[in-house]
Amino acid sequence: MISVNRNWARQALATGLLFVLSQSCLAAVDIEKKITQHIDKSLADSASLLEKTVNINSGTMNFDGVKKVGALYQAEFDAMGFETQWVDGEEFNRAGHLVASFGSTGPKILMIGHLDTVFAKDDAFQNYKRIDDNHVAGPGITDMKGGDVIIIAALKALKELDLLDKVSVKVVMTGDEESSGSPLSLSKKALIDAAIWADIALGFEDADGDIKTAVVARRGSIGWQLDVTGKPAHSSQIFTDTIGYGAIFEVARILNTFREELAGVGNITFNPGLIAGGTEVTVQPENSIVQGFGKTNVVAKEVTVKGGIRTLTPEELTKAKNLMQDIATRSLPHTSATLTFEEGYPPMAPTEQNYALLKMYSDVSESLGYGPVEPVNPRNAGAADISFAADHVDMAIDGLGLMGEGGHTKDEIADMTSFAQNIHKAAVLIYRLGENWASMGE
Repeated sequence: MISVNRNWARQALATGLLFVLSQSCLAAVDIEKKITQHIDKSLADSASLLEKTVNINSGTMNFDGVKKVGALYQAEFDAMGFETQWVDGEEFNRAGHLVASFGSTGPKILMIGHLDTVFAKDDAFQNYKRIDDNHVAGPGITDMKGGDVIIIAALKALKELDLLDKVSVKVVMTGDEESSGSPLSLSKKALIDAAIWADIALGFEDADGDIKTAVVARRGSIGWQLDVTGKPAHSSQIFTDTIGYGAIFEVARILNTFREELAGVGNITFNPGLIAGGTEVTVQPENSIVQGFGKTNVVAKEVTVKGGIRTLTPEELTKAKNLMQDIATRSLPHTSATLTFEEGYPPMAPTEQNYALLKMYSDVSESLGYGPVEPVNPRNAGAADISFAADHVDMAIDGLGLMGEGGHTKDEIADMTSFAQNIHKAAVLIYRLGENWASMGE
C-alpha cells in the first residue's frame, strides 16, 4: 500500500512539473507574440528612421554626415534610457563612434553596427528610393543602416515591454567600418573594449543578402605591398650575367609562384589589385594610385604591386605570409624584392560556440514561422567589424541585418520583406538569452 502511494505521489509530481513547464512554455510563447506584435505596430516609425538616415550622406570621410547619422541614432537610445557616448575619432582621422549601454545583469550582449557607407559626399547615389512594395534602393540601406535600425527597433520593443531587465546590452556603431582609421589600436579600441566586456556578439551586417543564412565565420582581410628592383640597362642586355632579368620579370615570377603555391590552399585567397613598373614608380597610398614611367627599350628598374589577402583562421594567415615571404626571397639574378603586410581585419574563425548561437537564432526563426537559418559560406561574406570582437567573446554571429543585394554599388537595394522578420528574430533572441542564460551554464 505504501509503495502504491509513493508511485502515485511520484506520478502526481511529474504531472505537476509537466503542467508547470507547459504553462511556462505557453507564457513564453505569449510574451514572444507580444514582442512581434509590438514591433509591427512601430514598423512605420522604424521605416521612417531608416529613410531619414539613408538620405543623409555618411561616406566614411564625410565626417559631418557620419556624425549626423550618429546623432539621430543617439537620440533614439537616449529616449530609451540608455547611457550614450560619442567617441571622437580625431586621433585616428575619422568621425568617431557611437556607444550605447543598458543594464547590469544577465548575459552581456554586444550589438554591432556602423554609421558610414562607401558613398562619398559628392557621389551621384544619394537618396532613398522606393522601387516597389517590397524593394527600396538607397546608399548604405543594407550596408548597413538597415541593420542599425533593426538594432534600435528590437531594443526599443523589449524596453517598452519591460523585457530588457535580464540582459546587459552594449551597442557599438562605428564610423569607419568601410575605411578603417589608423592606427587600428585607436580606431577599433571602443569596439574591442566592448567585446572584452561582452559574453556574446551580434553583428547586423547583411552578410550574403539571404535571410535564410547567418555568419559564424568571416575571413580576415589585410593588405600587402611588393616592391621589386632590378638593374636598369639597355634592353639588348637583358638576360646577360651582368644585367639579369629586370624588375618586371622578377615580379612576374613572384606573382605566378604565389598562384602556383597558394591558390586553392584552404580558405586562402589573395589578389594583386594594383601594379606599375618601369624606370621609375610613384605611389600615392592616400589615393590608391600607383604609376610607372619607362621605355620599351630599357630594362625595368622598379615594380610596385599592391594587393590583399583573405584567410579564415590566424593559422592560415601565418602560413600564407610565411610562404609569400619565402617566394619573394627566391630572387632572379640582379633583382631583389621587399614584401610588407599592412594592418587589417583579423579572421573570425568558426567555433562550436558560434554554431551553438546560430542554432539558437535558427530556433527563434523557426518558432516564428520563418524557417531555419543556415551558416553562410565564408567565401560569400567579406570582412566586417565583428572580426575585431569575435576572439574576445564566448560566441558570435553576424548577418542579422536588412537583406538585399548590390552592396557597395549604385544598385544597392533592400528587400523590405526581411525588415520586420529580422527585427522580430533579434528581439526574441535577446529575450531568450536573458531567460535561459543561467541554464546555459554561464
